Amino acid sequence: MADELATSLPLRAAATVAFAALLSVLLIVLLRPLLVRYALARPNARSSHAIPTPQGGGIAVVAATIGAAFAAAHFWPGTAVLAGPLLATFAAAVLVAGVGAADDVRSMAVVPRLLLQALAVVVVIDALPHELRIVAFLPWWVERVLLVLGGVWFVNLVNFMDGLDWMTVAEVVPLTAALALMGAAGALPPQGLVAALALCGAMIGFAYFNRPVAVLFLGDVGSLPIGLLLGWLLVLLAGSGHLAAAVLLPLYYLADATITLLRRLIRREPIWQAHRTHFYQRATDGGFSVPEVVARVFLGNLVLCALALVTVLAPSRAGNIVALVLGAALVGWLLLTFARGKK
Repeated sequence: MADELATSLPLRAAATVAFAALLSVLLIVLLRPLLVRYALARPNARSSHAIPTPQGGGIAVVAATIGAAFAAAHFWPGTAVLAGPLLATFAAAVLVAGVGAADDVRSMAVVPRLLLQALAVVVVIDALPHELRIVAFLPWWVERVLLVLGGVWFVNLVNFMDGLDWMTVAEVVPLTAALALMGAAGALPPQGLVAALALCGAMIGFAYFNRPVAVLFLGDVGSLPIGLLLGWLLVLLAGSGHLAAAVLLPLYYLADATITLLRRLIRREPIWQAHRTHFYQRATDGGFSVPEVVARVFLGNLVLCALALVTVLAPSRAGNIVALVLGAALVGWLLLTFARGKK
C-alpha cells in the first residue's frame, strides 16, 4: 500500500491542485458580477490602486480550498484526510472569513474583530494533537497560549501584507508548494499535505484575476482565513521537528509586518488605521513598480523555500543555523532595498 501510494502521489497531488484552481476560477467568474455591485474597494491611505476595484475573491479561494480538500479524500484512499484537526481548521477558517466579509462590507470595530479571530485560533489550536510540542522546555499550557497569540498575529499578518497586486500570490503559492513537498517527504500529516495542495491550487486560480493591474482583490474575507490556514500548516511543520523550516518559509512576511508594527508602536501611531509604511509599500513609493516589487518577493520566497527544504531533507543543527542566517540575511537585504527605493 505504501509503495502504491508513493507511486501515485504526484498524480494525486496534481489532480488536487488542478481541481482547486479550476474550482477557484469558476467561482470567481460566477461571483464577480455580485462583487462588482456590492463589494467595491475604494482607494484609501493604504491603497496601491487608483480606481474602485471589487474585493471578495477570497470567497472563491477559501471555498475552492475546502472543496478540493474534501474531493481529495476520494483521491487518497487509506489516508486520514478528513481528520478532526482539518475539519476544525476549516470551520475556524469559515468563521474568520465571515469576520472578514463583515469588515469588507462595513468596517468592524477592532475589539470584536480580534475576539472572533482569537476564538477561531483557539478552535484550531485545541484540535491539535495533545502530544504536539514545538518548544519542549516550556510548560504545555504556556506553549499553547503562545500559539494562540501567534496565530492571531499570523491571521492579521497576511491581511496587513495583502496590499499589492499579486503580493499574496507571490507569498502563498511558493510557500504552500514547499509545504506540499515537505508533506510528501513525511514532514506533514496527510491532512496538512492535502490542505497545502488545495490552497496552492486555489491561489493559482485566483492569480489570473489579481495580476497587475488587478480586476479583483482577495479582501479580508480571503486574507484572514488564508493566514489562519498557513499558520496551522506551519505549526504542524514545527511540531514535526522542523522549526527552522517553519520560520524560514514565511520569513519575509514576518519581518516586514512585524518590524513595521513595532515601528508604528514606537511612534505611538494607531496600528489599526490604514497606512503605507510597510517596506513593500515604501518600495513602490520609492520608484519600484508593482511587478518589480512582487518579482523580488517571489524570488526571495523561492530561496527561502529552498533553504527550508534543505533543513527538512537534510536536518542538522549546524545546517539549520546556516539556513536561518542565510535566510535572515536575504530578507534583511530585501527590506533594505525596498526602504531605500530606486536611486
